[in-house]
Amino acid sequence: MFLPLLEYLADSYGPLRIFNYFTFRAILATLTSLTFILFFGKTFISFIAKQKYGQIIREEGPKSHFEKKGTPTMGGLLILFSIVFSCLCWGDLTNKYLVISILVTFFFGLIGLIDDYLKLKYLNSKGLKARTRLGLEIIIAFLASIFIFFNVIDPQETTLYLPFFKDFALQMGFWFIFLSALVIVSTANAVNLTDGLDGLAIMPSVMVAAGMGIIAYISGNIILSEYLNVPFLFYSTEIVIFCGAIVGAGIGFLWFNTYPAQIFMGDVGSLSLGAALGIIAVSIRQEFILILMGGVFVIETLSVIIQVASFKLTGKRIFKMAPLHHHFELSGLAEPKIIVRFWIITLILVLFALATFRLR
Repeated sequence: MFLPLLEYLADSYGPLRIFNYFTFRAILATLTSLTFILFFGKTFISFIAKQKYGQIIREEGPKSHFEKKGTPTMGGLLILFSIVFSCLCWGDLTNKYLVISILVTFFFGLIGLIDDYLKLKYLNSKGLKARTRLGLEIIIAFLASIFIFFNVIDPQETTLYLPFFKDFALQMGFWFIFLSALVIVSTANAVNLTDGLDGLAIMPSVMVAAGMGIIAYISGNIILSEYLNVPFLFYSTEIVIFCGAIVGAGIGFLWFNTYPAQIFMGDVGSLSLGAALGIIAVSIRQEFILILMGGVFVIETLSVIIQVASFKLTGKRIFKMAPLHHHFELSGLAEPKIIVRFWIITLILVLFALATFRLR
């Protein structure tokens, strides 16, 4: 939105050429989304409270959560709008990966919004039918993957890379579409499952987005990418702006979402953030690095799969409750302690994932 004008004015006024540097625009994107949420946060929370859009608590959930009933929800709208607004301000909208990232994030957020609205309308925690929601997610993820596949310029855009393996590069061909859709849908739902405690999902999302932003920066620099054996992707610089917007939005939302939360993000927030991380990984060809960085999301999802499989096969439960954070709650750990420890684990995993580029 601002970039074409600034580029035009830069020809007449030299100092404006600083906006040609994507690193500067990434900083502005981070600050813009952060300021957006801090500025509108209180007003939005007041509006949601007046509309009586309060959190619906699952009856089978931990008893300690019933005191959170009625806490304003759908705060993910703040996150979604701040990310989109920031990217529109400072991103290069001729970059197909930036545009598709914004669209995927927006439409997954829309699915989450519908889900949240139905929960509030019918005063239960069911929302959209699981099949309907998953079907919509798959359609959007496949459309995005198909668009990328049929607009590829460099073969590296559809090549699979593995951490620890210096020379492994598998050209996916048509299978790129299926893998990409799987990554986007899986990540969206993994973040959604993790979003069960105050600030539990938002900070790991910020850390993973920051880590991915660093990789996107490396991928867009021909010297660094060659030195660290990362595929050089000329378009990835704009993904740095997208990552910056997520980081700013996440930190801003944490201001209101930290324990005890003044507002919850709802499915509109968790699904959009998860989809955003998924499309980032697809765009910069780092699907397996996403698994490493988002280990907390992976473990939370596996805990649900294991719990369901165990109960269906043996009639017994492995955990006191799934996802895993509920197991720790019922084991006596205080909510803030669980949250911070999950943050610490995510930080370690992000740093380890970044370190793998020197272990190849």
